[in-house]
Amino acid sequence: MTSAHPTPSDTAKSPRRGHGSGIALLVIASCQLMVVLDITIVNIALPHIQSSLGFSTENLSWVVNAYTLTFGGLLLLGGRLGDILGRRRVFVCGVLLFVVASLLGGLSQESWQLLAARSLQGVGGAIASPTALSLITTTFREGPERNRAFGVFAAVSAGGSAIGLLAGGLLVEWLDWRWVLYVNIPIGLLIALATPRYIRESERMPGHFDLLGALTSTVGMVLLVYGFIRASEEGWSDGPTLAAFGAAVVFLAAFILVERRSKQPITPLWMFRDRNRAGVYAIMLSLAAAMFGMFFFLTLFVQNVLGFSPLRAGLAFLPVSAIIALGAGFASQLLPRWGPKPFMTAGAILSAAGLGWLTLTEVHSTYAGSILGPMLVFGFGMGLNFVSLTLMAVSGVAPQEAGAASGILNATQQVGGSLGLSVLVTVYGTASRNEATDQVRRFMAEATDAQRSEFRRTGALPSPWSDQVLTSGISTAFIVAAVFAVLAALVALLVIQVRPGDLERLQGNDTR
Repeated sequence: MTSAHPTPSDTAKSPRRGHGSGIALLVIASCQLMVVLDITIVNIALPHIQSSLGFSTENLSWVVNAYTLTFGGLLLLGGRLGDILGRRRVFVCGVLLFVVASLLGGLSQESWQLLAARSLQGVGGAIASPTALSLITTTFREGPERNRAFGVFAAVSAGGSAIGLLAGGLLVEWLDWRWVLYVNIPIGLLIALATPRYIRESERMPGHFDLLGALTSTVGMVLLVYGFIRASEEGWSDGPTLAAFGAAVVFLAAFILVERRSKQPITPLWMFRDRNRAGVYAIMLSLAAAMFGMFFFLTLFVQNVLGFSPLRAGLAFLPVSAIIALGAGFASQLLPRWGPKPFMTAGAILSAAGLGWLTLTEVHSTYAGSILGPMLVFGFGMGLNFVSLTLMAVSGVAPQEAGAASGILNATQQVGGSLGLSVLVTVYGTASRNEATDQVRRFMAEATDAQRSEFRRTGALPSPWSDQVLTSGISTAFIVAAVFAVLAALVALLVIQVRPGDLERLQGNDTR
């Protein structure tokens, strides 16, 4: 593993200590919060978006996917842009692009306009997010100072999803669905104005942009996710489903070939030769899949089964943000003494336990009795993991490689979330269809004549039969989500090896 130490030029370019460095961290963390928050803030607004812009139920999921797929697919290129063009410059450009896309999305009058704006938001986020993480490595000295900065960054990254659900509920209930996009405008403009004042520019690295690598990876991931989503609706024998999977394999194989032959790839494959870094990426991939699934399905459950309003649904997820921040703070304080492996392992086990608890969810479950407890267990585990994974992924990376290392870490989180959610949706679809067969039979035996007539007209089961279908599918999906977390725990236990040099860097005592 290459050692990364502050050089004289690095030290010279460090921001002012004290008040200045605190504001620098606030600026970087605010950007990450804005970018991560946007993944979930629209979830609660989806029914209002559907009625306003005329989305079909099938196409509505692309309001989320258009953002996460471009975001995850281009993160690697975004990190490379910062390395070559200067991280502060690229950071500001990414934030401003995100602001413009948010404005266009809020002004959308047609469904395609919103999808285009959401895709553009993903591009802006893919530029800003990895650059923000790289700025931490070049702004804060390795050791306790950087550990604290990474702790804040990890807490924001992990808690942003829950905060987005809360913010979405507030904005939809009090204002309008368009404000889940408009809210980014003042935040982004403040970040862009503060960045030149409190963050110094990094040195520009020589190199070129691997556009072909970015294209093949993004298209491949879009096709793979599309294949899973279509399989949940049309089945695994559907022709377009199989074609999507086949094309995804071709594009992803082409991506690997491009990266192996490129002199300056966006994904340096040699980074995966390091046992710890490869393990970190695998853990992040699995945990992100579990986390995206938990938020998605619990949002459906609390609104459609428990009958929560958008605001109340948002408030229901607020404890998750607090417990994730608590877990991240706890881990950042003790990491220098114990190293990251215990926190990775314990965090993944706690996450798996929380998801396993959620598999017991049923129609008569309550928020306080069946949802809050598992969420807190899961959230604390994720807090332990995010700060540990972030530190290990960039530990010992040379300054010219920080963008690539952080880009891969962010990409595995977003791609893992998108892929995992598509897999869980497929599991949910299969389980809910099987349950629907039983519930239709019960409905026809128990319903009134008026209810049967309405069902023949619409084909939609009314409550409580529909609630049973939804809950059965969700509890089954949580079983697979728990398996993802168990896999992460096994990787942490069997793959990660903390060496003496890693602990020295975490303590700020590395003198090589």
